[in-house]
Amino acid sequence: MKLKTKKLLKRILLFVGLATLCVILLIVFANWKIPHDTQKFVFDNVEDVPKQRAALVLGAARYIGNRENLYFSYRIQAAKELYESGKVKIFVVSGDNGRHTYNEPDDMRNALIEAGVPDSIIHMDYAGFRTLDSVVRMNAVFGQESFIIVSQKFHNERAVFLAQCYDLEAYGYNAKDLGLNRSSYRTKIRELFARVKVFVDIITNKKPKFLGEPIKID
Repeated sequence: MKLKTKKLLKRILLFVGLATLCVILLIVFANWKIPHDTQKFVFDNVEDVPKQRAALVLGAARYIGNRENLYFSYRIQAAKELYESGKVKIFVVSGDNGRHTYNEPDDMRNALIEAGVPDSIIHMDYAGFRTLDSVVRMNAVFGQESFIIVSQKFHNERAVFLAQCYDLEAYGYNAKDLGLNRSSYRTKIRELFARVKVFVDIITNKKPKFLGEPIKID
């Protein structure tokens, strides 16, 4: 009986070890593959960004508790830089609008207007619940096959990679990132696994939560 128990434990440990190794290898692969394939399509300097008709600004909460969310603020600043440099003519702000008291697209629109971007060129995507949703809807709903994505570099790499997987031409303009602190550290850890999820979504042909009728943007 003891021998059987030992054999069973060894098999369990072997299975757990192999599963852990596979997860580690997947994380390493995803976090190499995505930056590698997008390095020529994401830019730190606005002068280097190819001029496009539209830019997609990816959503974030404007405030964390009572504090300003710098991820949000830096994305708005980057979008303003694109506008002032003449790189884009229109913006789509895409984010979560899943709760009555939480509305990322409206917050981004208001912040862009405060930054000097005309209201007339800002369009809201209220169904950008995930990065995949925002990227796919940019084409399926807003009719754009080529566009700039505005977010921090780590997020832009993933978004541009997703766009490429859906045969879209996308370029990332990198907003300023945050130095390592308690909040940004958690974000960076989540990103490690979010990049693995990209490949799961591609393999399973994941669709956006909502699509809806096409929206013409001028």
